[in-house]
Amino acid sequence: MTTIDRAPVSEQGPVHEVSLARVSRVELRKMFDTRSGFWLMASIVIAALLSTVATILFAPDADLTYYTFAKAIGFPMTVILPIIAILSITGEWTQRSGLTTFTLVPHRNRVILAKVIASVFVGVAAMLVALVIGVAGNLVGTAITGTELVWDVSVAHFLLIVLGSLVCLLTGTTLGILFRSSSVALVAYFVFSLVLPTLWGFLTASQDRFLDWQPWLDSNYTQAPLFDGSITGDQWAHVAVTTTIWLLIPALIGLGLVTKSEVK
Repeated sequence: MTTIDRAPVSEQGPVHEVSLARVSRVELRKMFDTRSGFWLMASIVIAALLSTVATILFAPDADLTYYTFAKAIGFPMTVILPIIAILSITGEWTQRSGLTTFTLVPHRNRVILAKVIASVFVGVAAMLVALVIGVAGNLVGTAITGTELVWDVSVAHFLLIVLGSLVCLLTGTTLGILFRSSSVALVAYFVFSLVLPTLWGFLTASQDRFLDWQPWLDSNYTQAPLFDGSITGDQWAHVAVTTTIWLLIPALIGLGLVTKSEVK
């Protein structure tokens, strides 16, 4: 019988942890690997193009400014980006790949952080694509209609739009961390983005005291100035408070559940 010489564990060299950058690259690649993931990413460009064409065809000539194209493109972005974030976070549980992932990278918080980084990267890239498509739409639209070119979105305004879009994206991230189920998180997102604003509108119309509470509790209401490009110091405070209530605190609760939950 032959024997195999094995080096002592101490002589096999140090074991290096997988870096956050490498995990982020893997998570970014996973967002494009599947057919559904690819088409979800492609839908960003498709939606931006369709919004641009619709703006050229149906918007009044006097309204063909860059901000009009930015608003038209930005609306589908605020819907698609949170869905991308939700599916990225919940994939380990929905697709039952969590056991493999968390075995290779035992630090679950690092995996979640890598998913957040990958989602933010996609969000910023999507906004840059939207910027280019909006510029092209403004040039083509004014050339077709013969109207004057109007560039009414400053760099500061564009950065505020990017920030507002990232807050929307991180809303999906928070719901994904909290529920860890694609279907539940998606339903919760549409309730949060569609039902709650309607409820707040009803309450503020019927009860005066809710007018004072709305800036401190209604996240959708406080994010509107980010997209409008005119935000004051008080409105920054409103954004900070609602972001803490609806994003930061639920995300911390979700991270606690992620670290303690059993992975199957």
